[in-house]
Amino acid sequence: MDNKKFQESVDSQRVIKKYPNRRLYDTQTSSYITLSQVKQLVMKSQAFVVRDAKTGDDLTRSILLQIILEEEAAGSPMFTAPVLASVIRFYGHAMQGLMGGYLENNIQTLMDMQGSFSEQSKGFTPEAWTQFLSLQSPALQDMLGGSLEQTRKMFEHMQEQLQQQTGQMFGAFGVKR
Repeated sequence: MDNKKFQESVDSQRVIKKYPNRRLYDTQTSSYITLSQVKQLVMKSQAFVVRDAKTGDDLTRSILLQIILEEEAAGSPMFTAPVLASVIRFYGHAMQGLMGGYLENNIQTLMDMQGSFSEQSKGFTPEAWTQFLSLQSPALQDMLGGSLEQTRKMFEHMQEQLQQQTGQMFGAFGVKR
């Protein structure tokens, strides 16, 4: 979704106002919400915009960056210090615009792949496979079990390849892992 379409859908959707006391007010539910609740809107792919209560300025990016900061500080970070340093170096650089578009396109590609994989594997939970196999003859169980193991190995191989390609992609921009 391009920025213009995203902004149009955001403007026609949910408005969250940010007050000087740093509180966030959801105008749809008429209640104050936390940054964690804003994250849940993101996770549910619900369109929203965060506006400064006094000026009306769009603060959406700032709030999204705060969520990323909290996620990076808690648990297992997605970005290493060298990657973050490399991203910072692109600000003010001639390739700044290219880098943003490049990252956006690659993230969209990953999301499309994830959606496609998720759609193709609906209903194939480990429990569903176990139940299915238990209803089959021993010969068929062995055959399908081997196929399942082969699928698992293929998926692991695909993950390794994606990691290598991502490393090469960032390497082309001078980012080291």
